[in-house]
Amino acid sequence: MSEFIGRDRKARRAYGFDEIALVPGEFTLNPDEVDISLHLGDRKFEIPFLASAMDGVVDPKFAIAMGKLGGIAVLNLEGIYVRYRDYQGILNDISKASVEDATHLVQKLYVEPIKEELIAERIREIKKAGVPCVVSSIPQRAEKFGKIAQDAGADLFVVQSTVTTVRHISSAYKVVDFHDFCKQMKIPVILGNCVTYKVALELAETGCAGLLVGIGPGSACTTRGVLGLGVPQVTAIADCAAAREVYLKKTGRRVAIIADGGMSTGGDICKSFACGADAVMVGSAFARTSEAPGKGFHWGMATPHANLPRGTRIKVGTTGTLEEILYGPAKLDDGTQNLVGALRTCMGNIGAKNIQEMQLTEIVIAPAIRTEGKLFQAAQRVGMGK
Repeated sequence: MSEFIGRDRKARRAYGFDEIALVPGEFTLNPDEVDISLHLGDRKFEIPFLASAMDGVVDPKFAIAMGKLGGIAVLNLEGIYVRYRDYQGILNDISKASVEDATHLVQKLYVEPIKEELIAERIREIKKAGVPCVVSSIPQRAEKFGKIAQDAGADLFVVQSTVTTVRHISSAYKVVDFHDFCKQMKIPVILGNCVTYKVALELAETGCAGLLVGIGPGSACTTRGVLGLGVPQVTAIADCAAAREVYLKKTGRRVAIIADGGMSTGGDICKSFACGADAVMVGSAFARTSEAPGKGFHWGMATPHANLPRGTRIKVGTTGTLEEILYGPAKLDDGTQNLVGALRTCMGNIGAKNIQEMQLTEIVIAPAIRTEGKLFQAAQRVGMGK
């Protein structure tokens, strides 16, 4: 429903995670008996969690650890791991930089050219550990890096930019044809990012296996402030999920909707699935793990941009191991640990046997959901009052 924001100018109301709540089901289930597996192309994963392709979150070691726990970690093929053979010193420099110098330092460090031989080397390092390998690049490098990644044994390839459309126009450089690209690749392709019904439908028609949904909601992303772009995640996920359903009815092929960014707690993640997501891509929650390479910091993928950074380095601290963040036991009371347990418990209380049933959950608009009855938590800065 649209409202007038000025004379002859309407705007549609959009919703974020803090403005909605999920309604419990008419029957409940044992959380241990719900199915949360994820299918991407012909690949099946135990849990529907992806770690964001950010250098402060995913390096080869983290990707191996995530894979062994049943999830997916996406390695950034534009990042420091393919620019520097020895990258520990680089990570130390970024973590020690002052707030004022951090962005400039990241820009400077990312001037180092990408070394294509390191792409294959990092992929083989991950595959040698016996876990799936998922990598990403921007559209301009997708064709070249996609072939290298495929030949090196990668299992999934992600093409990611701030805003991705099928009908990109440029006279300055060659534009990748996503229809041809997805057809030529022998491994499943995920495309992103998008936030609208029409764009999601056109991207689905390329033959991709999944779509990343989210522009600017990530904790380290400044796109919404720098460019003014974005749609709150609840509305963005629901709109793109509607496109998935139309495409599914038309072709019989299901394209996974992956909510990317803006989820800081288990509750946010559960709401993403209820709004229509098949999986979630999370950055800050995994940046807090002891296995994360950022040493308690992480920075957006567009932070290194030479002319217009659309990300920043933020401090998230280290709060637990990757296993604790995913599976618990939770040591914190703020919903940032045991994310898999939170999802299973929510599904049990809703009465959803699997993710597709969870997507049918009743949702209410509830802007007071985080504050109702939480006066003491807010005053003492504990639980939901942090």
